[in-house]
Amino acid sequence: MIEIDGSDGGGQLVRTALSLAAITGEPIRMENVRGARSNPGLRQQHLAVLNILTDVCDAAVSEVAVGSDEFEFRPGSITPGTYGIDIGTAGSVPLLFDALFPLAVATDEPLSVSGRGGTDVRWSPPIAYQSRVKLPVLREHGLHAVVERDRPGFYPAGGGVSTLRLAPSSLTPIALTDRGPFQGARVYSLASEALAGDEVAQRQAETAVERLEEHGLGTVECAIKYAETDSPGSSVVIRLDFARAIAGADALGERGKPAEVVANEAVEDAILVRDSRAAVDRYMADQLVLPLALAGGRVSIPDVTEHVATSVDLLGTFDLAVRVEQGDTPKLVSSGTDAIPSPD
Repeated sequence: MIEIDGSDGGGQLVRTALSLAAITGEPIRMENVRGARSNPGLRQQHLAVLNILTDVCDAAVSEVAVGSDEFEFRPGSITPGTYGIDIGTAGSVPLLFDALFPLAVATDEPLSVSGRGGTDVRWSPPIAYQSRVKLPVLREHGLHAVVERDRPGFYPAGGGVSTLRLAPSSLTPIALTDRGPFQGARVYSLASEALAGDEVAQRQAETAVERLEEHGLGTVECAIKYAETDSPGSSVVIRLDFARAIAGADALGERGKPAEVVANEAVEDAILVRDSRAAVDRYMADQLVLPLALAGGRVSIPDVTEHVATSVDLLGTFDLAVRVEQGDTPKLVSSGTDAIPSPD
């Protein structure tokens, strides 16, 4: 059994450890779960990941509850099929899906999971970032996955519904070091139907397009959408297309925050992405560590965040190697592995 100290990590460490256990078949025991956080232990959103992977992997799990500071997870075989989980209130659906994407390399039949909770919430990328930025990058390297947002969910009520569909996948080496010239920006602006009278989605989109143009980032697509939601809210996602890479930025609306401010926050992040020499944004850098360990390759990243460093260390406990090459533009490098068991 692999022993993991969770004291220096957060929910990302929990999700990645569970994903790795599921695809390698290695049982894990994690102690001091989120020990350094102000609210340590498992939260509801972490239990949701544990529960859905328990179902999908026919796993044996120690008794856990909200606040538990340790757990054991003994995975069985991945069982394809259709699953559903209610995270509760506005727990992040995108973060739930992040833990499930790797299962595509270890399943021999399609797998579908419907998640209910928050699709666009704090401390998580909006679901549109996942479908418009992350997945296109991973599809280029062999992942067969689709994310469909059926209903948005904002804080505090949540109530959003999205579905992840996975098919058996073989990842190819990830070569993302030279992004090439900028080709165009894409803006995806979303708001609750209750905010349509104030034209929140239009104002977010118009401000984003205008500011991007001011900074030499011409827009090639602008999508505006309103939808019925349990709680009012809004989000904006900006995708930056380069000749050989895709990166993104996003921002979330809050009560009392003008639509123009939301758009400006996303644009400021997009400018940081443009001004860096990296092929991916900061969030994508963290998300590519595990696929890189499986497929091999080389990726230039903006910086080595705590999440990146923690993920690299965690992979080492599973005998999966990713190393960091320091420099003006750091790089993640891996030779890949053939140690993942083939589906029965």
